[in-house]
Amino acid sequence: MLMSVDSDLLRVLADPLRLQIVNLLARETLCSTHLIEETGAKQTNLSNHLKVLREAGVVDTEPCGRFTYYRLRPEVIAQLAGQFADLAQSARATAEANVKRSCP
Repeated sequence: MLMSVDSDLLRVLADPLRLQIVNLLARETLCSTHLIEETGAKQTNLSNHLKVLREAGVVDTEPCGRFTYYRLRPEVIAQLAGQFADLAQSARATAEANVKRSCP
């Protein structure tokens, strides 16, 4: 059985600013003002990255007056972690069984 890791989600998380946002949201729910303060990013840049994270299903939003709060969806990160765990388990089994394709 071929095991794979969600490459689209990896591309989303590979950006340094988006990964920083994810790390911050893992600790607490924050509004964009907090995220601007914490990351030093410009409002437009941050908004674009938050849009990517929302569209990828990594974060949820919660309107609160004129602010929008962002919350990390832990099940998305857990699913990705599970995919890596499955990949590691497959690699261990392959190494232990010394599975090797012969050259022609």
